[in-house]
Amino acid sequence: MKELLEKKQKIRNYIVETFLFDAPDAEFDDDDSLLDSGIIDSTGVLELISFIEEEFDIEVKDEELIPDNLDSLNRLAAYIERKS
Repeated sequence: MKELLEKKQKIRNYIVETFLFDAPDAEFDDDDSLLDSGIIDSTGVLELISFIEEEFDIEVKDEELIPDNLDSLNRLAAYIERKS
């Protein structure tokens, strides 16, 4: 459980620093859609994937680029857990 929380925090920090740098106090819930809420766009998804692959030493395959895996902090953390 602790590892999952640490992963979520790393991802959250990256999202805030990379995509919300002009609004560092912006808040989003762990289940908020990153795309629907406008936090990231399609280009941002690619940046996020690069970060995840590098930070967590996993490979994100093309067929895994779906909202069920990547569209919220909780979904990202669960996806990374499955891949690790």
